[in-house]
Amino acid sequence: MAKKKTIRTIPQERTPMREQAAQVRAKNFEEVACGYSLEDALRESERCLMCPDEPCISGCPVGINIPGFIQKIGERNFRGAYDILTNTNLLPSICGRVCPQENQCEGVCTVGDSLEAVAIGRLERFVGDTAIKEGWVNIPYIEPNRFRVGIVGSGPAGMACAADMAKAGCDVTVYEAFHQAGGVLKYGIPDFRLPNTVIDAEINNLKKFGVKFECNTLVGRLFTIEQMIDEMGFHAVFVGVGAGYPTMLNIPGDSLNGVLSANELLTRCNLMRARDFPAFDTPLPIGKRVAVVGAGNTAMDAMRVSIRLGAEKVYCIYRRSRTEAPARAEEVHHAEQEGVEYHWLTAPVSVLDDGKGSVRGMRCVRMELGEPDDSGRRRPVPVAGSEFDFEADLIVYAIGTNANPIMGQTSKLKLNKWGYIGADENLATSMAGVFAGGDIVTGAATVIEAMGAGRKAARNMKAYLGIRDCALPYTGGDGAGAGAGAATLFGIDTKERNFARVRVSKLPLADTAIGGANV
Repeated sequence: MAKKKTIRTIPQERTPMREQAAQVRAKNFEEVACGYSLEDALRESERCLMCPDEPCISGCPVGINIPGFIQKIGERNFRGAYDILTNTNLLPSICGRVCPQENQCEGVCTVGDSLEAVAIGRLERFVGDTAIKEGWVNIPYIEPNRFRVGIVGSGPAGMACAADMAKAGCDVTVYEAFHQAGGVLKYGIPDFRLPNTVIDAEINNLKKFGVKFECNTLVGRLFTIEQMIDEMGFHAVFVGVGAGYPTMLNIPGDSLNGVLSANELLTRCNLMRARDFPAFDTPLPIGKRVAVVGAGNTAMDAMRVSIRLGAEKVYCIYRRSRTEAPARAEEVHHAEQEGVEYHWLTAPVSVLDDGKGSVRGMRCVRMELGEPDDSGRRRPVPVAGSEFDFEADLIVYAIGTNANPIMGQTSKLKLNKWGYIGADENLATSMAGVFAGGDIVTGAATVIEAMGAGRKAARNMKAYLGIRDCALPYTGGDGAGAGAGAATLFGIDTKERNFARVRVSKLPLADTAIGGANV
């Protein structure tokens, strides 16, 4: 029996991850964090106490068995670790890189009460990357059924829902508006944080489940949600289109040349490959002095991209202090290392015109923090008489996103007052057979939360279609569970629209008792 670990017997220091040097990485789009080596992963796995109450599992939006997969790493059973991870998370390489573990699983890690928390995200990435390198994929036996399922959006919510519905035997088609699948993972996150090769590997695994991807297909323009149900033959539809409609400040000068959203900058650079100009002819305004308004992860990405595109000066303009910045601390630190100049407690008032319709600078006002607002953060208040101007030729807004209005304009789906799709606790919308989840329902959230919504929607879609969910205990008419007393036929709850195969010998028609049974 293994000796019980205590906080004093485990390695005291969190295992660091190798990174590209700041002065080198600021000139390329290669991944900054190099990942754990085998020795690194084994050492960090020793830091997990295997707590009996497992707070990290409850801290994970999809409930990954974190101690279980870490234990397998310590045993050098990396395939076993991958099997445990993919029971609940099909995108470990992605989530290990971009999920805010410090606010989720690592945030409640028992080790973190005394030392630095176990590096759960780094270990997850190690397992996911090992699986990609070795070509591992867990494809169960799938018995096809008659149901066709349409998924709108190929981001993390759509991919998670597609995988679960494909495993259930459905014929699944994913529609993506852009020319490549991946959603926000592809257009919104630069390669230096999440390489396209990793996203493509995870998408290829989905294709092995039989999931079909139809790109360059803008649902709501080529056809509507209603048409998917009424004319195209889909028995159920999941809408996971995210919330990529940018928010602008609506201050004087917003419409000048040289003002754009972070979404536009990142999409042009990442998905449309403007960074590789002239090999790709995507136009992209390149500023020498770039001001990015906002301090979330998207703002950090926009600033770091601008540096790599050749900007001489990049400024972060944020109306609160560094403490309130919503970006991951690691991203703020990386941007600072690469040369970003932070202007905390600063808010834009107007964008200044050069007299030719383009940006020449920005007028700002100093702020101070007052009482907390609804978000719990202290409300920024302007300081009287503190306005000042500074020079800039490109202004990028990274202050949040809204729901894309196409769904509301082209379907009868009920929306809430902010324009997001209304869904009940089962993620069912106002239209029968149509479910929705992820950012288009909740507003901007994390990759793993979107995946959790996709999986929750899949569970409820299976219930709606009457598909037996093997992940749930049987509750039919056998006297057990919520369905006790329900009618059965051939031992199957009649509420489950499934079928039982009955083999019959080749007898004359008059001697044939039964040819099969549909339930």
